[in-house]
Amino acid sequence: MKKYTIIIEETVAGEFEILADSEADAVEKAIQKYKASEFVLEPGELLNVRIALLKPDNDDSEIEWTEF
Repeated sequence: MKKYTIIIEETVAGEFEILADSEADAVEKAIQKYKASEFVLEPGELLNVRIALLKPDNDDSEIEWTEF
């Protein structure tokens, strides 16, 4: 048997309400809350899942993804 490296990527989304003085302020506050783990996307809404086999000689641009 051979050893393989597999990448599984999930795209998860969540909605959060925030009070702010402007759109830019809302985005900045949301980033701060996300980094402080106040906004958590788990379990969130799963939007996309894909898988790829990482080959030792490939760079990221050559990864072939399969959605499932």
